[in-house]
Amino acid sequence: MRLTAYTDYTLRTLMYLGTHRDRLVTIQDIADLHSISKNHLMKVVHQLGLSGIVETVRGRNGGLRLARDPAEINIGTVVRDTESDFFMAECFNPDSNTCPLTPDCLLKARLGQATAAFLAVLDTVTLAAILAPAPDAPALAPGVIPLRVAT
Repeated sequence: MRLTAYTDYTLRTLMYLGTHRDRLVTIQDIADLHSISKNHLMKVVHQLGLSGIVETVRGRNGGLRLARDPAEINIGTVVRDTESDFFMAECFNPDSNTCPLTPDCLLKARLGQATAAFLAVLDTVTLAAILAPAPDAPALAPGVIPLRVAT
């Protein structure tokens, strides 16, 4: 399973906002940290604003911040909202499937189960859970975002 760059940027944006709740953050801040396109991030932030996860503040001293508590932001929901599809193989797309094995293929069902399991795990994870440092984690350098999936 591979997430699109759009979903990756969405998750990075949420993680950055989650670790900088004490101030407004600019799109440029996030773009600079991750060396990614500000234009791509503008699309991400726009969608996050429409979804109600991020609040945008216009003006000279504007920026963005989380509109909801990190514990209320479900990573599985975010991934579903940002991925256009979960076609693991050609046979998942009814519009372009040309595989002659499809009628008798047992692999498609297993890949479907794997995708469902992947999403089921993400459904158990909140933004707060991936922002919390592990109890035995060493101190991080300033600006480094701790990553951990709740078990």
